[in-house]
Parts: sequence; C-alpha cells; structure tokens
Amino acid sequence: MAELTTLARPYAKAAFEYADAANGLDTWSKALQELAVVVGDEKVASALSNPLATTEQHAQILIDLMGEDLDAKMQNFVRNMADNKRIALFGEISQLFDLMKANREQVLDVKLQTAFDMNDDQQSKLADALSKNLNRNVSLEVETDNSLIGGALIHAGDTLIDGSVKGRLTKLKDAIAH
Repeated sequence: MAELTTLARPYAKAAFEYADAANGLDTWSKALQELAVVVGDEKVASALSNPLATTEQHAQILIDLMGEDLDAKMQNFVRNMADNKRIALFGEISQLFDLMKANREQVLDVKLQTAFDMNDDQQSKLADALSKNLNRNVSLEVETDNSLIGGALIHAGDTLIDGSVKGRLTKLKDAIAH
C-alpha cells in the first residue's frame, strides 16, 4: 500500500497544483473519484489489463467511459497516466488529492460514534468545540453504536479519542490483568 502511495504522490501533487491554480479543486476531485471507481470496476480492469491494447487505447477506454465529465486537461492527465502505465493508481491519487484539498481548505472530516443519538444542537456544539481545538473547519459524521455502552469515540484524521465506557472498561481490564 505504501508503495502505491509513493508512486501516486507525484501525480496527485501535479493534478492538485494544476487544479488549484485553475480554481478547479472540486471539479478535479470529483473527476478523480469517478476515475477511481471506473478503474476499480472488474470489467474495466479486465479491459485495461489487456496486453494487446496500446496505452492510447487504455486511455481512450477511460475517456469514453467518463464522457463529458473529463475536460481536455483531465483527458491529457488520463493519457499521461496511461503512457506511464499508472492507470491503476487512480484510487490512491484520488485519496491523496482529497487529502491535499482538505489541508488547503483547512477542513477535517471527523467521524463520531456515540452510544446514544445526538440531536442537531449537540452535534453543532461538538463540531464547534472540535473546530476550535483542532484549528480546522470540522465536517462531522455521526453514527450511533450501542456497543459503546456510554460516551463516544472520535476519529479525527489519524487521531482517536476514546471517551466510551467500553474503552474505559477495556483499559481497566488490561490494568487488572497486568
């Protein structure tokens, strides 16, 4: 996985820099996400792995499938990826691009798992508090998980804050066992 990310990084960076300069971050993000889905399709992957097809034919398959969703610059990007035999990297490129976009926009996606439902006011207050503490705009996704018993788990990027009763009981169990 790290190897694919390493290969994808320069392409994601180039796409991001172009899209940022052209004020097209949202458009490019959407197109890269769609390309990742298309390339991940079993039938498309089979067609793209045909060794008898040229890189131009591989690129044209994607361009035709995407239709009007790809402007001329995006089509050139797809051709470049095909020429360098990197079409399989669109999933990683899309993820890296979206990460760069979120960093630029100072947005952080936060997943909140709670033992009980939270109303809109509670969610808003929590999102505001997280925004202040993390110095980012927070996009909050809330999920109810009764197995937590009480409290909540907050996943913010690579940070996990475990304020659940289940988590505390597990820590207590581990402390007693050692």
